[in-house]
Amino acid sequence: MNKTILLTAAFLLALAVILGAFGAHGLKEKLGNEMMQIYKTGVEYHFYHALGLLLVGVLSAQMPSSLMNWSAICLTVGIVIFSGSLYTLAITGVRWLGAITPLGGLSFIAGWVLLFIAVWKK
Repeated sequence: MNKTILLTAAFLLALAVILGAFGAHGLKEKLGNEMMQIYKTGVEYHFYHALGLLLVGVLSAQMPSSLMNWSAICLTVGIVIFSGSLYTLAITGVRWLGAITPLGGLSFIAGWVLLFIAVWKK
């Protein structure tokens, strides 16, 4: 499983760079300040949590457990829901998408708590 986690982390980190560059170069002139800030927040959290996922992948090689796997799943789901909803909101202006963003935040929190428990149990 840790190979899958590491591959997912590498993919998500590359995607964060692509989406960050797209925002800086392709969207800067098209989005207003508020929507650009929302997009940037999505990119920032995407980066932070993809790096966290990379950490989980490295740690899971040293101390494999189902908790590590669930931590990775939660961080990945969080990136998709939290950052994905912010990207979509910023680009489309569809405000109701902001209502699902906190679900991604809860997934991030769950991922970090599961990592804490996995390390503590070892």
